[in-house]
Amino acid sequence: MISAISWVPKGASKAVPSEVEPPSKEEIEEMLKNGSLDRSEDIEDEKEDMDVDTAKRTDEVAQALAAADAVGKASETGNGTKDIENALKGLDMDHYDDEDGGIELFSTGPGDTYYPSNELDPYLKDKDDDDEEVEDTTIKPSDAVIICASNEDDVCILEEFEDGEHNLFSHHDIILPAFPLCTAWLDCGLKGGDKGNFVAVGSMDPAIEIWDLDVIDEVQPIMSSVKYKPDSHTDSVLGLAWNKTVRKYLASASADTSVQAVDWNKHVPDVLLSGSFDHSVVLVDMRYPSHTGIKSEVASDVESLAWDPHDQHSFVVSLEDGTVQSFDVRAAASNPASGCKPCFTLHAHDKAVSTVSFNPAAPKMLATGSTDKTVKLWDLANNQPSCVASRNPKAGAVFSISFSEDSPFLLAIGGSKGSLQIWDTLTETGIAQRFGKNSKGKADSKTEE
Repeated sequence: MISAISWVPKGASKAVPSEVEPPSKEEIEEMLKNGSLDRSEDIEDEKEDMDVDTAKRTDEVAQALAAADAVGKASETGNGTKDIENALKGLDMDHYDDEDGGIELFSTGPGDTYYPSNELDPYLKDKDDDDEEVEDTTIKPSDAVIICASNEDDVCILEEFEDGEHNLFSHHDIILPAFPLCTAWLDCGLKGGDKGNFVAVGSMDPAIEIWDLDVIDEVQPIMSSVKYKPDSHTDSVLGLAWNKTVRKYLASASADTSVQAVDWNKHVPDVLLSGSFDHSVVLVDMRYPSHTGIKSEVASDVESLAWDPHDQHSFVVSLEDGTVQSFDVRAAASNPASGCKPCFTLHAHDKAVSTVSFNPAAPKMLATGSTDKTVKLWDLANNQPSCVASRNPKAGAVFSISFSEDSPFLLAIGGSKGSLQIWDTLTETGIAQRFGKNSKGKADSKTEE
């Protein structure tokens, strides 16, 4: 299954990701000191297993030799056995390795099995093949990269998909220690410099890990929050949101305080929105930490939420009962204690609306995904939502959807079946008619699923 999806902006990825460097002597000593490499018990167990296997193989060989000897003796009384023995003697297998004359095995003539250099050996890999392999692993500035948090046979994987012009394939993956629940891409200069290419991962573990996407075969995150440190999470991390303006801020939601989702206001970057299992959403201004914020009631458990990128006052909340509610924070300005009342309540799906995504280019265009296996596109104009398009993307129960910032009508979809799906929403007639004017050009949105 795919539990979370994040787009990487075009040009942010390193063209050729570097291979992970082997640990230094000091790092190995530190791991030994911490017990990370203490496998003495495992080694002893493996040694015992090897001894058992060796003894077993020895017994089997002895039995086979005894059987062969018995068969040989018995066969001497039959007809034709002497001819077989004479033929074997003629092969002189006892001195087979002593021969140094004749034509070499697999050769076309004497002396042609040795080549002065690898370039002259026709059996070695062609240089063109190496060039093709390098080209396949190169991430071009025009390539879109999608991060998928998934599991395969209980092995937790963070895959980096490269979405080229005509294909969609996994570029590399990162094996995670726990099942991933949420991701957030960020470009903070965590390893020096002004920017980088990283992903924050929240999982069933309380810790938040940050991985370098420009390094292949990495086995450890570059940064991890400390488990059970005072004020840190003590339960699963359910949501992450990176502040793209105040770039040092990474907000997280966790089951320890029953917060399901978080999102930053793009227009007022100090304002954070959170949704909880207690049927409420809370708006907090980080500039006033002593203020408890504005709390608004919703109809059911919160599944996801999102600020409208085109309206600093509006946000939507998706709920477990299949509905989506829209709010305007200005409604609470006169009486913050009473919170906000919904501008509308939309019965969007038959089951929980697990994920929502606003189109970054088309105002009032919202996508919703549900465990009823459908994804729907809505026009929220005038607070009178109407469904413009609907699709079963064959992803199973839908857990995560996300519009691309670079190609705003491309919608990435992930669900219980574990296969990433891409929907070019601009190919839908209703979307093209209502929102096509907001497209940068259909050529930017073309892809092949």
